[in-house]
Amino acid sequence: MDEARDVDFSEHEAARGPARGPAREPAHEPARKPIRVFLLDDHEVVRRGVRDLLDAEPDIEVVGDAGSMDHALARGPALRPDVAVLDVRLPDGDGITVCRELRSRMPGLACLMLTSFDDDDALLDAIMAGAAGYVLKEIKGSDLVDAVRTVASGRSMLDPATTTRLMSSLRGEDAEEEERREPDALSGLSPREREILGLIGEGLTNRQIGERLYLSEKTVKNHISRLLAKLGVERRIQAAVLATEAAPHSAGPPDPGHGSH
Repeated sequence: MDEARDVDFSEHEAARGPARGPAREPAHEPARKPIRVFLLDDHEVVRRGVRDLLDAEPDIEVVGDAGSMDHALARGPALRPDVAVLDVRLPDGDGITVCRELRSRMPGLACLMLTSFDDDDALLDAIMAGAAGYVLKEIKGSDLVDAVRTVASGRSMLDPATTTRLMSSLRGEDAEEEERREPDALSGLSPREREILGLIGEGLTNRQIGERLYLSEKTVKNHISRLLAKLGVERRIQAAVLATEAAPHSAGPPDPGHGSH
């Protein structure tokens, strides 16, 4: 009989866990603030669907949304979100630029990039812009909710192995091209093209390059098209990696603060 009582007692103690004194009532625990989310997508149906999905969660609150880059930059900072879910491709720009500019104003903001395209260039641009995550619109609703919670907690949704693979692949491609071109890879570029290439290497967008150099965005695009053709590459990110790799072998672009006028 005594042995049976001992067994029963130990089972009850195991279920209760270590003695901690009187159990606290849940009502006395401070309420956790919901995760404040801002949405950016140019498709109203997508915005409504994501809003309904996230608002259904007790720990998430959608505080606002936008359908364009300009609207997002105007509204986003005032709403003080914890997480911004940003469409990558927009009619008046791109979500990666929004990510970079919102984070410059709110360094604690976690940006989750949402796109229909599995695009290595966009992924690398998102990494350079400081995005905490990158998911396809094919993602299940429950997984998107988990992704929002993950980036809100300060963790990254960007797989380090994937990021390393992409960077290694691009560096490998450019290393082969650079071996063929030797250290004077940039010798065919004009001073302005070299200057713009250096700013691409810093991760600046066309708009930011234009503001830095007092050029129109269209002029910057034209310069970039020509320099990509001269370098024999098709993708902007390849040019950025090339700029980084070639820098030790050349004088590099002029100091942006002393650019030509």
